[in-house]
Amino acid sequence: MKTTLTLTGDKAAVFAAVEKYLGDAGFRVADKDFNRPWGGFFVLDEAQAKAFADLFFPDIELDTLRISGKLSPKILMVQPDTRLSWQYHFRRAEIWKLVAGTAGVVTSETDEQGSVQTLALGEVIRLRQGQRHRLVGLNGWGMIAEIWQHTDAANPSDESDIVRVQDDFGR
Repeated sequence: MKTTLTLTGDKAAVFAAVEKYLGDAGFRVADKDFNRPWGGFFVLDEAQAKAFADLFFPDIELDTLRISGKLSPKILMVQPDTRLSWQYHFRRAEIWKLVAGTAGVVTSETDEQGSVQTLALGEVIRLRQGQRHRLVGLNGWGMIAEIWQHTDAANPSDESDIVRVQDDFGR
C-alpha cells in the first residue's frame, strides 16, 4: 500500500482523507480528536501495532521498538503554521515518521529550545523518555506516524503523561 497522501483542502477534508486511507489499509481507529488547536490525531487499535510498524517502520524490528512490551500506534496531524507544546514525558519514548505533507521538529535535552529541523518525507525521529520535543506545522499539513514506547509496564503512558514546558495555546 502507498504510504503517502496528498493533504489538501480544509481540515475536515484532510481528516476524512486520512481516515479513509487508514481504513483502506485495514486499521481500526480506536479514538480520534480533530479539535486540537494544532490539528488532531487518530489512535489506532493497539492489537494492530505490528501491522502499523510493518507499514510505517518496515526497516525497524518490532522487538527493538518494545521497551516495556506495550506499543501504542497513533497518527498525528499537524496543520500549517502551528506548533504542538514544547513537552516531554515521564512514562514513554516515541518514534515518529513523516509519512505525508510537511512538518518540522525541535528537540533538546534541556528546557532550552533549539531551531526547527525540517523533516524529509520518510524521515524517522526517535524521542527518548524525558527528551524535550515539539512537532511544528510548516507550509502545509503534516501526517506523522507515531508509536508510543511505554517505559513503565505497570503504569503505561496516556494523554496525561505530558509535561508542557511551553504552549502557544495556554494549556
